Amino acid sequence: MTSGLTVGKPVIAEMVRLAAFEVPGVQAVAHAGGMWRRLLMAPPVEVHLEGNRVAVRLSIVARPGQALTPLVAQVRSAVGATVERLLGLELDGVSVVVDGVGG
Repeated sequence: MTSGLTVGKPVIAEMVRLAAFEVPGVQAVAHAGGMWRRLLMAPPVEVHLEGNRVAVRLSIVARPGQALTPLVAQVRSAVGATVERLLGLELDGVSVVVDGVGG
């Protein structure tokens, strides 16, 4: 982090969500399924922060017809660039779970 600046987990999670959502082929940064399933699941973006190092895990819903392997690679790249460039944090890892394909 830049000196004198503290970035909270909710801010990191929102920046990650926005970065992932900008990737073509991502329909939503969310868990697939009905309302009750979504309520019982962990948040779609989880942030693990230790000092200036961060690891994130996010669940996405892909658009129909998207090749998933390149989509996940693009999401990882977009999230990594956001975390490192805009937030000034060191990235330990980005785990992307494709939780569904939208209709």
